[in-house]
Amino acid sequence: MTVASLLKNSKGGEEHRRPASAGLAAVGLEAEFAVVLDGVPVKPEDIFGSPTRIVRAPMMHRTGRSYHLPTGGAVYFDTGVIELATPVIEIERGCAARAGRSLWESIRFLRRELDAWEEREAHTVHLSGFSTHYNVSFELPHHQRGTSRTVEKLAMLLTHIVPVPVMLLAANRRSTGIGVRPRINRIEITADFTPDAALMIATMTFIVGVARQVMTWPSYELDALAAHDFPLLRDFRPEPHSSRHGWVARVSSFSENPFLVDVNESKWPTRDGDTLSLREIAGRITRYFWPSITSIADPRSQRLIGAVMSGRTPSLLELDDRPPSYDSVGRLCTWENLFPVRALPRSRYERVFIRAISGRKLRLDGDWFTPTGMRGWSHVIFRRDRDDSRHVFSLDFLLGHLANWGPVGPRTTRRLERTLRERGERRK
Repeated sequence: MTVASLLKNSKGGEEHRRPASAGLAAVGLEAEFAVVLDGVPVKPEDIFGSPTRIVRAPMMHRTGRSYHLPTGGAVYFDTGVIELATPVIEIERGCAARAGRSLWESIRFLRRELDAWEEREAHTVHLSGFSTHYNVSFELPHHQRGTSRTVEKLAMLLTHIVPVPVMLLAANRRSTGIGVRPRINRIEITADFTPDAALMIATMTFIVGVARQVMTWPSYELDALAAHDFPLLRDFRPEPHSSRHGWVARVSSFSENPFLVDVNESKWPTRDGDTLSLREIAGRITRYFWPSITSIADPRSQRLIGAVMSGRTPSLLELDDRPPSYDSVGRLCTWENLFPVRALPRSRYERVFIRAISGRKLRLDGDWFTPTGMRGWSHVIFRRDRDDSRHVFSLDFLLGHLANWGPVGPRTTRRLERTLRERGERRK
């Protein structure tokens, strides 16, 4: 569809023929944080009311009570926690590193805004890591699904495969479970927040590689597991997820607490009659899916996954307790620019998001369009400058027009300059 025909098909200035989600296979990360005010746990909505009371500069509205940050991510309050989410990032080599970088850049931005809030209000605020959600799109065409290839059955299948390796990469000794939730067009794997950016990115790399390979299997029925040569725990029983639909491998799903045992002790009976350690089980599963994992992995994460599975790098499960950095996210654990943009450029979807959120105008067929908001993660709302008409363009349409964005508008430039000037004055 051409730009001209797209605009002609608009009704009341808004383009209605748009897909429900981004067209490319994509990933995304979400992280939830509990808030501790002056040493006391509180609900962020009770203290701040809205993220707009934390972030000093104006933010672009996303949907509901969520807002976009300059990083491209989103911030909102969700049932007593602050949640940060990355934009969708297309699946290709390095996609997990891009998602992790986006999330940790948002964490750094939020922490700096909270620092300024502390100074204004004379209170202390700590972010305590609560959970991380690893999202992988499921775009299998409906005619290829059928009763044996539903997203619900895929979630149950993954619940039998990913928990033990994810435990070694992302869990700690106070963890209670690894969850898998089926969503309409994606799979969401839930775990504790990991206060180490490199480990979080390695975990996502593993999850994306495994999930994308399992999606190619001809059947998602549980008996399909017998056709694949990797170990499965004999006495494992997944349980219903505590929030939304899905399943979780929690402590009570195992014969004993897997988060507290020695990961190197061979004490876990498998379905094929072996007795293995958690590290051996995780390592064999990883080796089975290694070609798929390495097809999307950055070199750093690839090495880290191998090191944790082999024991060359310790798992957080091998520490005496959960590290204190969990309770001071953004201070005791920070983003150290593991993947600078010059070495790993932004994904195309990220570039669209950042252009839109920064207020850069888009030129189409001789007209200028000003971004005014987002519709979910897959569409940008624009106002056509010459007649103030409203238009909604999908990310996939905008990918073809990355070169058509103008410079940042003067209002946005002044706002950014003012913010930088204020930060510089505070550091004096």
